[in-house]
Amino acid sequence: MSDNGAPSTGSGTEGPGVGAELPASLLVAGLMLERTESPPSLVCWTGRFPRPAGKDPAGVSLVVEPAAVPEESTLQLAREVVSRFDALVDRALEHCRIRLRERCFALTTEELGWLDLPELPLAVPEATVWADRTWAIRFAESRFRLGDPHGILVTFDGTRPVDVEGIGDE
Repeated sequence: MSDNGAPSTGSGTEGPGVGAELPASLLVAGLMLERTESPPSLVCWTGRFPRPAGKDPAGVSLVVEPAAVPEESTLQLAREVVSRFDALVDRALEHCRIRLRERCFALTTEELGWLDLPELPLAVPEATVWADRTWAIRFAESRFRLGDPHGILVTFDGTRPVDVEGIGDE
């Protein structure tokens, strides 16, 4: 597999599309994404960044539905997300710092105070890139009630964060 994310299956895959052999792994901007178990209607590859001890784990997933080899435009977005991951996480955190002050999020006085801390109580960032070229960063761990039980999701338009939402059980 090439470093640009092009799949290499060793079987002469003709290109993206449904019915093409799905690679077990994709190398995207130096990060190896391994295919994970998923429903037959979609395919997901996930990789984790190496982190020093004591640092939050972080990862990227690429999801294609219906199940198919990712198109070049989707791989290009995934390359951008992987190569700029830390800066994009910082943008997502700053977006949370600003947006979570809005009344609609109904933060408690204590939670509003957390927004002034040097580090927000959000951790374990995970980016997901979908085949339609939308993507988001989920902070899997959060002290905010809004993030209970599955975290806080920041969606992007290109490299600009545009929305914040808590991920509940519904």
